[in-house]
Amino acid sequence: MPTTPEYGVDLITFYDPSFWGVNSYDEIMEIRHKNPVQIWTTIFDALSEAGITAIEMTFPPADVSSALDAFGSAEGFKTELQRRGLKLKSSFHMGSGWGPGGDRNAEVAKAVEHATFLAEAGGDTLVVGPPMRKSRDANPPLFIDHAFASAVADTAHAVGNATLRLGVKTALHTEAHSMFCTRRDIDLLLGLTDPEYVFFCPDTAHITLAGGNPIDAVVAHSERVVIAHWKDAVGPMPAGLPIEGEKIHELHQGYMCTLGEGVVDWDRWITLYDKTQGSDVRLLELDAVADPIKEMKAAKAFVENASAQNAASGSSPGQASQAHEKRS
Repeated sequence: MPTTPEYGVDLITFYDPSFWGVNSYDEIMEIRHKNPVQIWTTIFDALSEAGITAIEMTFPPADVSSALDAFGSAEGFKTELQRRGLKLKSSFHMGSGWGPGGDRNAEVAKAVEHATFLAEAGGDTLVVGPPMRKSRDANPPLFIDHAFASAVADTAHAVGNATLRLGVKTALHTEAHSMFCTRRDIDLLLGLTDPEYVFFCPDTAHITLAGGNPIDAVVAHSERVVIAHWKDAVGPMPAGLPIEGEKIHELHQGYMCTLGEGVVDWDRWITLYDKTQGSDVRLLELDAVADPIKEMKAAKAFVENASAQNAASGSSPGQASQAHEKRS
């Protein structure tokens, strides 16, 4: 592990309307269309104040299209990041069409376009959200079986091969209520994909929401972790919730919380993560918080403190777990 890992955030951190002085996401998008430079300047200023140096781009308004509108090119975006002492690490990409019946060539083309921007702007990881499940009472039902996972794996291979040629790794993200969120799901899809081409982006909160333990779910695949979303949760969500539509993502946020206030065992997580390929960047993900500067500072301080305690005690994962229980 580097002596001093960098800290980053996913830019969804800034999507609470109150941070922008408006009342809705649609009004944030109005700002984006009228003045995309304002979106990025506001975010960059907040990152600098919080001591965060790396970013993961995501869906609008802090996405590739708005960066191009604001800075003209990937190189222009990179230049502005460097001027401010920031860097692009990764970007979130929707893989909703990766299942059976999807247009693989089209999916590869979209991923290549996204990864091309990433590479030119200095990033190295395309984080992919896999297809979502359907509600349990859906008719017809959607079974996440070997055939479904194999279709996703085939597309992941095609995309992973194409992005690697650009210097960008494709990493699968564990979105709750997707086909890649439980320990069984993770074992299935990673078991079907070649580790030379397809990598892993675990999300500690989303694995928790799906009823799992992030450490238990990740440890068998830790050699494939190139990035992770560091996020806390109060516990698993109830089974049988309706999944279709955007409401399920809103429900997710109700179960997420400030780092250290949930059930994620951060001592064991730090010990595990610091041995992975992604140990150079700790990506904090704070979904749409009202005061992102305060929350970023608090999250960074919490992780730094936990890391210092681990280092001081020379704790193993088991010993770190005991320390976590004492602090809790």
